[in-house]
Amino acid sequence: MGIVRLLTGAQARWYGCPPKAEQRIYFANHQSHADLVMIWAALPEELRSITRPIAARDYWANTPVKRWITTEVFNAVYVERAATAPAAAAAAPEPVQAGPAPEPAVVAAPAERIEPSMEPLLPAAPPVAETVNELQGELDLPAPPPPPPPPPPPVAPPPFVAQPTPPAEPVPPASDPLAPLVEALRSGDSIIIFPEGTRGHTGEPQKFKSGLYTLATMFPDVVLVPAWIDNVQRVMPKGEIVPVPILCSVTFGAPIRVEDNEERRPFLDRARAAVIALRDV
Repeated sequence: MGIVRLLTGAQARWYGCPPKAEQRIYFANHQSHADLVMIWAALPEELRSITRPIAARDYWANTPVKRWITTEVFNAVYVERAATAPAAAAAAPEPVQAGPAPEPAVVAAPAERIEPSMEPLLPAAPPVAETVNELQGELDLPAPPPPPPPPPPPVAPPPFVAQPTPPAEPVPPASDPLAPLVEALRSGDSIIIFPEGTRGHTGEPQKFKSGLYTLATMFPDVVLVPAWIDNVQRVMPKGEIVPVPILCSVTFGAPIRVEDNEERRPFLDRARAAVIALRDV
């Protein structure tokens, strides 16, 4: 951290709260890629060991050197700045038939065949039961045994009962950009975030995104400390890779919290105003 302080002249100004080894979310303005280095280096050594800055993966992990610095030196939390969603598969178009569709052929039903009747040509046969009775009376034969009982009707199989379809496996949600931050806070670390989400160029922070409010409501016992980083945009101007030595400072303000029943946008505006108020301290 001696090199960082040599290049930036990093000075920490604890205006609204003292440095304290408690779990905190430091949130600050964002004007340069060096912001995370600046604010982390401004912390006392005993706080740096429990504080993890947030680093954009697409910038800080795109070369072995930057990846080593952010993982081995700063113990940074990588976040994704642009989520990618899988493209929906396009349905295959229906084939289009050129010209008018041919009319379906009319197939004539086959003529019904009439079988000739043989009834007038055959003599009527006497019933079998009457013949047996006549022979029995003439020959004095014993009565024939009764016919066997008809077989029992077949037992119908039990009705088919459809088994319930097992529930489908839950579809995992899309990657949550706050998940690494939530994991760091659950493990007891403090973090440094930049609620603007991207670097500003007007000297004032842009509107804060909702991540700070979400984390503050999920972890109400974590202390929220605003901070103003001054002059760091001239140490590492946008598009430059060589830092320029210049005097910089980080001013830490009084902690804030989400008030009872406070909605998201009023809180974010109040948090942004707390950061801006430190600019002229």
